Amino acid sequence: MAISSKPTTITGYIAAAPKPVHARLREMHSLIMASAPGATQSLKWSKPAYSYRRILVVFGSFKHHLGFFITPAVKRAFAKELAGYKTASSSVQLPYDKPLPKALIRKIVRFRVKQERSQDAKWRVKI
Repeated sequence: MAISSKPTTITGYIAAAPKPVHARLREMHSLIMASAPGATQSLKWSKPAYSYRRILVVFGSFKHHLGFFITPAVKRAFAKELAGYKTASSSVQLPYDKPLPKALIRKIVRFRVKQERSQDAKWRVKI
């Protein structure tokens, strides 16, 4: 269920999606925001994106699934948990006809937050 217009905000993105997937998109947004407090919300590649200094995760509405865009390192780290889903190098397809794997989504987002914080800590200069 792809988006039919060019929204400029995440709220607009969800509103532009077909009504049957609104609740799922709102749920995904809430899961991400709860797992990445203070993350910046924006649209990247015309899809909802969540960032600190760099992008943490992105999601998007498609005809038969919700696309969850992660990094290849995250895909490798969660390979066992993602085994039941169709994946690509840095994405996961979450079918609309199955419940969202809430615990897994939270774990993945928290993992990305931890990755970004540890990466940023390596670059801090001690005075």
